[in-house]
Amino acid sequence: MVIALPAGVLGAVAAWHIGPAATWLPGARAALWPGLDGRGDPSHVALTFDDGPDPVTTPRFLRALDALSVRATFFVLGDRLERHPGLGRLIAAEGHELAVHGWRHDRPWWPHPLRDARDLARTADLVAEAAGRRPLWYRPAYGILTGGRWAAARSAGLRTVLWSAWGRDWTASATARSVCAEITRTLDGGGTVLLHDSDVVSAPGAWRAALGAVPELVAECRARGLEVGPLAEHGLIE
Repeated sequence: MVIALPAGVLGAVAAWHIGPAATWLPGARAALWPGLDGRGDPSHVALTFDDGPDPVTTPRFLRALDALSVRATFFVLGDRLERHPGLGRLIAAEGHELAVHGWRHDRPWWPHPLRDARDLARTADLVAEAAGRRPLWYRPAYGILTGGRWAAARSAGLRTVLWSAWGRDWTASATARSVCAEITRTLDGGGTVLLHDSDVVSAPGAWRAALGAVPELVAECRARGLEVGPLAEHGLIE
């Protein structure tokens, strides 16, 4: 038997589910939710990477960051961390921060609050096992925040953080120069940078543009007198 719900109930469910996705809009997010925008200490820039860990590409980013004496935050996918737990441990052992990007990189078209809670909880458990401590941060796939995912993050003890500057490094046309130019066009002190250390949902080989942009980005930040580091050192606005 199919039970038809009143239109008002359906509207309320839809609003609860997709309403928070308005935070994806950069202008509104920066003005209304600066903490969600990744705004922190004006003398600091938070460097973050999404979509790993990847056994082919992530170690290259680790070597590049080590050469620059920079530490970053890696938002990892649970299904990939489950397959590569040693790589998660390596990220943490080298002084970087592990955070939660969800179980899979999927779009939340329909409400699945119970599944959201389960997936974030088990990803957080895997991150804690790899890092030796509970994660602090959550970033939803595609930056699309829903009511269910926001509630799941809170239940798992995670704070949701998006970004204030990105490099569009996931596209086939991206280059190291274009990525750095796109980031520095909007980046200022207190900002959070989004890059990707894997092309699992990007154009094949797109990670090379992000990797090539890292030294120039760090140099530009330092030239402006800005420190570069993980979210844990960013002093995020509440």
